[in-house]
Amino acid sequence: MEGTMKCSANYIPLSPISFLERSAIVYGDYTSVVYGDLKYTWKETRERCVRLASALAQLGISGGDVVAALAPNIPALYELHFGVPMAGAILCPLNVRYDSVMVSILLRNSDAKVIFVDYQLLHVANGAFELLSKLKAKLPFMVVIQEVSKPTANDNIKNSKVVFGNLEYENLLKTGKPGFEVRKPKDETDPISISYTSGTTGSPKGVVYNHRGAYLNALAEILHNAMSPKSVYLWTVPMFHCNGWCLPWGMAALGGTNVCLRNVSAKTIYENLSRHNVTHMGGAPTILNMIVNASAAERKPLNSKVEVMTGGAPPPPNVLLKMEELSFGVTHSYGMTEVYGPGTFCSWKPEWDSLPPNEKAKIKSRQGLHHVLMEELAVKDPVTMKSVPSDGETMGEVMFRGNTVMCGYLKNLKATKEVFNGGWYRTGDIGVRHSDGYISLKDRSKDIVVCDGKNVSTIEVESVLFYHPAILEAAVVGRPDDHLGETPCAFVKLKEGFNANAEDIIRYCRENLASYMAPRTVVFEDLPKTSTGKTQKYVLRERAEAMGSLTKKMRSKI
Repeated sequence: MEGTMKCSANYIPLSPISFLERSAIVYGDYTSVVYGDLKYTWKETRERCVRLASALAQLGISGGDVVAALAPNIPALYELHFGVPMAGAILCPLNVRYDSVMVSILLRNSDAKVIFVDYQLLHVANGAFELLSKLKAKLPFMVVIQEVSKPTANDNIKNSKVVFGNLEYENLLKTGKPGFEVRKPKDETDPISISYTSGTTGSPKGVVYNHRGAYLNALAEILHNAMSPKSVYLWTVPMFHCNGWCLPWGMAALGGTNVCLRNVSAKTIYENLSRHNVTHMGGAPTILNMIVNASAAERKPLNSKVEVMTGGAPPPPNVLLKMEELSFGVTHSYGMTEVYGPGTFCSWKPEWDSLPPNEKAKIKSRQGLHHVLMEELAVKDPVTMKSVPSDGETMGEVMFRGNTVMCGYLKNLKATKEVFNGGWYRTGDIGVRHSDGYISLKDRSKDIVVCDGKNVSTIEVESVLFYHPAILEAAVVGRPDDHLGETPCAFVKLKEGFNANAEDIIRYCRENLASYMAPRTVVFEDLPKTSTGKTQKYVLRERAEAMGSLTKKMRSKI
């Protein structure tokens, strides 16, 4: 348009780095990070991050280089979320439950030049280095993060045979210059991080995030969760998972307080909630389960209501009810690594306040609508790409489109093209759209059980199982059947001190579900999970298929 222009006065590439710069001024003396007895202010956190960026630059790290991290939710990992991009580099936080083989694979895939390793995970990193050495691959420079309260951790460093560089984190920071000129992105679509998928369906893929998407998603998280500078956030979501749902950056935008937590358990959650007056936390439904099933000895009284953001599998309605009874407010979100974490929120409407508790819980377990900074959410026929009717019954594939969708999969253009086919990000999740526009998940496309020609939503069956008083955890998959194609197979873990047999559980399901949806088989065992608390259904499918094959062989011998 005549008379207008684009210049540095009205356009600056978006980057969450700017959040820390501002909070260091506005909230400079406010507490930024708490870890046990350790506390930092926002001014101190900013200085530490700048020193980190400077130290990385002195190690030769420049624009586009990858810096990996293998650490739990400790202050150093929080600082790496700023210090690495401030050096112009790309952060690659790795799953702390990966073994040496997987770490070596991902270090090669990401071409990481530096890796920061927590002292407790040094054996994993050393094992990865040994494997890389055998392949004659170039080793990244290693920096070990010592536990601030355990100086003896240095012994691990001294005794390490393969630590390349032999640097310790705090000593590295001392080499950095506080006056270092922060390297901001020239293009907001420049990568800021690589987050590997959790591997629930197989090998992890490197999901590339950019500065723009991280900036926008961080703001969406704090907006939809009604967070403020007074918010105190407990880190129960792993920072390596979707960069902690972008909340390391979001908390800096607020100037709130981060409570870091190395080990997550019912005991440590309640202790930190009480000690630090926590207002917000997050986690998969397994975290909710952990809270509601905590023993009397583990529980501590809450100083005020705690708002919980939950994602992953839809939380069972009865778990939501119990959380409310314990003074936790739960907001359900839905997303995945490919959309920077949560992509939807089940925003609550005032007219629902008067509904009975059970009805409220059912609504809260929906996936809701796309967040304010995600452009669009749809449920479509995956072949015709036409949106399904908003009748709450017609199933289709859930798809996203917007600025908080990943750039793509690292070094995997084929997979990137597949999930972006048709101009949308295809989630592979099956859902329905209700008349009010909100969506509900029914299943992963691969998890739908087709029993005698009828589609069975494993999520619906699991919701009923969670109402059984003896069941702590449950997951349902399809088991091959010669006559019906597949039948629902339930894997359950019972609560401590409770008893139930397969016949009891099958009868309970038949009383609360259509007969074809009730499990025909019940297996009692611990459920395999990823480090973010998601049940690895592909493992359970393999077990169910093996059971089906064994049954078939036994029949053939009769």
